[in-house]
Amino acid sequence: MTPPRVAEITVENPARTAQPVGSVRAQTGAEVDGAVAAAAAAAPGWARTPAADRAAALLRIAAGLEGAAEDLSVLLARESGKPLADCRGEVGYACAVLRWYAEHAPPLLARHTVDDAGGLLERRLRPYGVVAALTPWNAPVILTAVKLAPALAAGNAVVVKPSPLAPLAVSAFLAGAARELPPGVVRVCHGHARTALRLAGRPGVGKLSFTGGAVAGRAVGAAAAGALTPTTMELGGNDAAVLLDDAALTEADLDRLVLASFATAGQVCMAAKRLYVPRARLESFAERYAAAAARVLRLGDPLDPGTTVGPVISAEAADRIRALVADARARGGAAVELGAVRPGTDLGSGHFVRPVLLLGLREDAPLVCEEQFGPALPLLGYEDEDELVERVNAGPYGLAASVWSADEQRAFAVAARLDVGFRFVNTHNRTGMALRAAFGGVKGSGHGREYGAEGLLEYVQPVLTHAPGAFRAGGAGMAPGAYPAGPVAGGPAA
Repeated sequence: MTPPRVAEITVENPARTAQPVGSVRAQTGAEVDGAVAAAAAAAPGWARTPAADRAAALLRIAAGLEGAAEDLSVLLARESGKPLADCRGEVGYACAVLRWYAEHAPPLLARHTVDDAGGLLERRLRPYGVVAALTPWNAPVILTAVKLAPALAAGNAVVVKPSPLAPLAVSAFLAGAARELPPGVVRVCHGHARTALRLAGRPGVGKLSFTGGAVAGRAVGAAAAGALTPTTMELGGNDAAVLLDDAALTEADLDRLVLASFATAGQVCMAAKRLYVPRARLESFAERYAAAAARVLRLGDPLDPGTTVGPVISAEAADRIRALVADARARGGAAVELGAVRPGTDLGSGHFVRPVLLLGLREDAPLVCEEQFGPALPLLGYEDEDELVERVNAGPYGLAASVWSADEQRAFAVAARLDVGFRFVNTHNRTGMALRAAFGGVKGSGHGREYGAEGLLEYVQPVLTHAPGAFRAGGAGMAPGAYPAGPVAGGPAA
């Protein structure tokens, strides 16, 4: 019998495509099945481990990750194209996520009972068993940590499938995590779409957690649905940043707003991808925005300490973004190049795309109504608040949006009208996140939540045990087939 062919996945450096970073071996279908089986065998014992001991394991994983932070950050910069400072921040934030769930999970998972005249009601939170975590390339360490930490804290075993575009740093992180856990509790499966689909539809997987694009999300969601596997889906977005007419942005505010769009070369699900300002302020705002970009955007090699924007992830991504900008120009849009190129940068050595601001586009331009996921941002004018809300809410996505105003109460009121899952006020993107704040989308941007208590509850099922008061000692009993009485005394008889 011929053994299955083993495929190597070579990982490219987006800044220096002639220099491969490393490789991983893609798992065969049988190996994927074996990983799920090993996790399923390990899951019951891990679930029986006291919550405090599981939390202690998360703290050990965080300590190990912290100890390896510099090497992992350099590796992540080389494989993803993100500036080294951003990679250091990502690894540090992943440590914070692990520690947050170590602190907060045990009390959230505690048994809850109600003992009163209505009876004894007990609620326990039951892990799913095996969680399949499908993670993307743009922030692989942190977006793995926000699945891994709550899933492990809840008592699940986890099988992670990283993106083939940036699997190296996250695999090293997971190898360190596995050393702090019983065998089989954390497994890794490398591969492409076929591997993801096999894992999503595999019997024995109790829960699927996916972060990625809408097309892939629909495919893995359909595979999970065929196995009746519940899902958490964090998909794409076309997030708007909205400046109200009273917004008076300082230079620091503008610098933060620029990076809300162009950090990670715009390849962030919650990046500001549309920018709305009052029409009367368009020209003056565009000038101030370009000046801010000149202060903070430096395109260059990710390992150059002066770089703030690296290349996009692939040639395909670069071609797609350039095509969107070319289409915008053809529609009459004016393109303003932003920032500067770091001295000595060879833009031809990798997938570099100059950040650009697009003016004069209509809402039906693809750069406006689609998720560009790259360093190209449309600046759009509006006349009044009702029109603004209607335009922001148009389209299939509903991940996040931001409202900027000198009046915080007004900002909250406008934010409440936006059909998105997460609303920032006077900031956007990662500066507006918090470990306690659950994040996720509505509409075509997915369902379920990550971060916070809600992120933990995605990985458990409530299981209830009930002894009705009527059948406890001294109870009056009920007639066979009767319905329970209502909660209000003197209500309808059973």
